[in-house]
Amino acid sequence: MNAAKRHEIFSRFQAANPKPTTELEYADTFQLLIAVILSAQATDRSVNLATARFFPEHGTPEGILAMGEEGLREAIKTIGLYKTKAANVIKTCRILLEQHQGQVPCDRAALEALPGVGRKTANVVLNTAFGLPTIAVDTHIFRVANRTGIAPGKNVVEVEKKLEKVIPKPFLLDAHHWLILHGRYICVARKPKCPQCGISDLCDFKPKTVNT
Repeated sequence: MNAAKRHEIFSRFQAANPKPTTELEYADTFQLLIAVILSAQATDRSVNLATARFFPEHGTPEGILAMGEEGLREAIKTIGLYKTKAANVIKTCRILLEQHQGQVPCDRAALEALPGVGRKTANVVLNTAFGLPTIAVDTHIFRVANRTGIAPGKNVVEVEKKLEKVIPKPFLLDAHHWLILHGRYICVARKPKCPQCGISDLCDFKPKTVNT
């Protein structure tokens, strides 16, 4: 795919959704971090339902520690891997208080040192909370990047690096959200909704669906 096509694709994404953002619900950077940790192998909707049970009264590192691991488990037991996630969140809260004055660090290495935080989670926080032009490649972005031809790659890191290189700079900050939403609602895994797609004429995907 050439640069002109990529520019037009992201121009259309921007025109359709000028201010994209995550569908996770949170009040501050700390709550965003916790929500993203919990979202691994879970839907944003399930995470929002779970965090609504404790964010209002316990949405701080101190508040979650006061709940204890058992209390947190009970609050998030409706989402996948809840036991591991509860343990990681408790450990993360302790580290934030002991090493970062209770604040979420704006630093990739410090973020990835937190339990339950990998490269993708760090990228989401750096992008959404701190406004850095990072790309968190999940299954949706990986699929869209490869299927459309925007930035094909064999693994998520390869796709991430290629996206950062080929996406025009004016669109780089919001590209993460546009690509996730496109993969979540239009360029879905089993049967992409090509007739509803605003970039189908620019996409390299050959066997386009003709109906939904």
